[in-house]
Amino acid sequence: EVQLVESGGGLVQPGESLRLSCTASGFTFSQSHMAWVRQAPGKGLEWVSSIYSSGSETYYTDSVKGRFAVSTENAKNTVYLQMNSLRSDDTGVYYCTRFSGRLSGVSFDYWGQGTQVTVSS
Repeated sequence: EVQLVESGGGLVQPGESLRLSCTASGFTFSQSHMAWVRQAPGKGLEWVSSIYSSGSETYYTDSVKGRFAVSTENAKNTVYLQMNSLRSDDTGVYYCTRFSGRLSGVSFDYWGQGTQVTVSS
C-alpha cells in the first residue's frame, strides 16, 4: 500500500521558519520524483516545488524562490520542504505528491493527507 505522510506544519509568525517532512512507503522512493503542492483557504491547488529523483534538479514557483528549499533523504524515504521567511500568503494546506513527466506532461499519482501551515501575527 502506498502512503505519503506529511508532518511539520503549524502556526508561526511572519518571518519565521518551518520544515515540512513527507515520508513515503509502498514504492521505490529513490527512483521517484516528488513535489509539494499547497492550497490556500478558498483557493485551488498551487504547485510549490519539485525535486527530481536525482536530487540535484529542483524547481520552485516564483513566490517562494529564495525562501523555500526542497530536498530528499533516500535512506529515510523522506522529502523535505524548508520554508524560511514565511509570509501570510504562504498559509494553506501543504501536500506532498509523487509525479512523473515534465512541463505540460506532468502527472501526479500519489498524494499525502496534507499538513496545515498558518502564518499569522
